Amino acid sequence: MTTTTPSKTQPVNKAQSQMSVAWRQFKKNPLARVGGFALLIVYLLSLFAPFIAPDGLSNYSSTNITKFHPPTAVHFRDPETGGFGRPFVYQHTQQLNLDTFVNEYKPTTTKCPIYFGVKGDSYKLFGFIPGNLHLFGTGNPDCKVYLLGSETLGRDLFSRIMYASQISLTIGIGATLVSLLIGLFMGALAAYFGGWVDMIIMRLIEVLASIPELFLLILLRAVFPQNVNPILALYIVLTILALVGWGGLARATRGQLLSVKEQDFVSAARGLGASDNRIMWRHMMPSMGAYVITAMSLSIPGYMLSEAGLSFLGIGAVEPYVSWGSLLTQAQEGGFSSFTERPWVLIPGFCIVFVVMCWQLVGDGLRDAFDPRKRR
Repeated sequence: MTTTTPSKTQPVNKAQSQMSVAWRQFKKNPLARVGGFALLIVYLLSLFAPFIAPDGLSNYSSTNITKFHPPTAVHFRDPETGGFGRPFVYQHTQQLNLDTFVNEYKPTTTKCPIYFGVKGDSYKLFGFIPGNLHLFGTGNPDCKVYLLGSETLGRDLFSRIMYASQISLTIGIGATLVSLLIGLFMGALAAYFGGWVDMIIMRLIEVLASIPELFLLILLRAVFPQNVNPILALYIVLTILALVGWGGLARATRGQLLSVKEQDFVSAARGLGASDNRIMWRHMMPSMGAYVITAMSLSIPGYMLSEAGLSFLGIGAVEPYVSWGSLLTQAQEGGFSSFTERPWVLIPGFCIVFVVMCWQLVGDGLRDAFDPRKRR
């Protein structure tokens, strides 16, 4: 009697979409993973900025102005007993230095315990949920926690950086989305219809490209009055950035769609009687998916830098709202003393550099993930 061993069934490889393959390749890039995780944390902090910030956006004392208060050290160990307990900060007092005629801050013996879930300035979370609970604070307006020091009016710099992140991060994504829609639409029109439509769109792009970008941004912003509503000013900045930056995307879209236009599936759809609208958006545009995702990830940091430059020049985010670019104006006004006496005013610049670097890492990772020649 003979026995037969059942043969092992070979595993069936399931078909994978382009997005699933790209995602698997993206996860193999350690720098892209680090950049993506860092961006996720930054955007979550920005989303809950009013709750995390211990102070309001423009809250300051008119009687006790703590101008350029240095960062306060948080103590977890009581120097008197040597034991660990509730964290606290020492209250500081101002003393005039008779040699330099500059107010200096000296810690006193008064301890201010730090509590979690402290009631403070009112805010609206996500723009519509009212609240007044903050993550941490002392509850004493005369003894605040200055994690990153204060600015020229004594306002908490950490709180203002948190609020400014909402504008800086939102402007980058918003301007990219608007520019992406305009660029894809104009590029698709130029590629599909050609002729005089293609000529007009390409000449318009050349006109925009021939004007220096910074000059064009300042010129377009100058058209609007300076006393315009701050919220409206932010939308104006977003629109201007999008109107200036769609040309390159439209050129790339036109070039890729010109090659797709001659492929067999487009000719078959046209022969079956499909409308121009269906051929363009249901057959041709889906082939741009990989390019669109990569272009978005690489365009966002560029728009963030443009917005920071406009705000630094005073034509972007205006009071009572701030962005990281407008916060850097105090570093410029302080001159060399910003490096020697109050270096904490440079922190908004490091925030810009950090986020832009993370977006570049993510963009490079996505570009490699969608490139079949660089897959591992």
